[in-house]
Amino acid sequence: MTDPQHDSTLTLNNGVTMPALGFGVFQSPAEETAAAVETALRTGYRHIDTAAAYLNERQVGEGLRRSGVDRADVFIETKVWVTDYGYDETLHAFEKSTRKLGVDRLDLLLLHQPVPERFDRTVDAYRALERLYAEGRVRAIGVSNFMPHHLSALLERTGVVPAVNQVELHPYFTQPDVQKANAEHGVLTQAWSPIGGITFYWDKDGTGRSTLADPAVQAIAQAHGKTPAQVMLRWHLQQGRNAIPKSTNPARIAENFAVFDFELGADELAALDALDTGVRGGPDPNVTSPERFKLVIPED
Repeated sequence: MTDPQHDSTLTLNNGVTMPALGFGVFQSPAEETAAAVETALRTGYRHIDTAAAYLNERQVGEGLRRSGVDRADVFIETKVWVTDYGYDETLHAFEKSTRKLGVDRLDLLLLHQPVPERFDRTVDAYRALERLYAEGRVRAIGVSNFMPHHLSALLERTGVVPAVNQVELHPYFTQPDVQKANAEHGVLTQAWSPIGGITFYWDKDGTGRSTLADPAVQAIAQAHGKTPAQVMLRWHLQQGRNAIPKSTNPARIAENFAVFDFELGADELAALDALDTGVRGGPDPNVTSPERFKLVIPED
């Protein structure tokens, strides 16, 4: 049997350690988020991922307090939304997020999107993250949804290499070029939609493919006496990625955490890699979209 702890943490490029498996709250209704976070922390998760744009940071903080778990034992990650990009604006965004979360310091703060059409503001926002990092108000900084050319452009104009790049990544969309670029720069790849949730949450007409129903995933799950979701999370962990599954269902929350007691073989990992379709389920970070500038993050 696998040592339950041998792959339970990851070390970032600045020496900070973080749990390999986190708990996400994307699209979790505000009224359900506090209970979900409390349940996750009581289950054993010690990493919570949220974002200003999710509009549930306050409920994440509430769940943390209700759980009784010490703040120092929980790795808290959030993201700055694009309407708060800019140097002073991003410093203020940090204040908004920490106030809502009820904490003084963040463990990881990301820029939510590269916003190529306004990249100067993206760079200014990242420089604000660098200041927050230098002052010790965040333990690590990073980016989200950055493609290799976005990452290269940022590195040319800033001084701190991002610790993390959070991107859509599941067996149907593995982004090998992004993973390679991240690795070359010492950036940890963090997977959002790690079990391919975006392939079935957004499949309104039922014509799309669900990773959970994929025959190859199901066969591997059956061989190990595990669920398809657990197999996909194990795939991430064994390949050195951080994964942040989301759920508000207590049974699913527990299921997603029970992934440290089995090991996938090399052939099984390869079989999951081979499912890549190259088709993105979420928004394309390269595409200009005025919609992204409509959301204004409230002060409280």
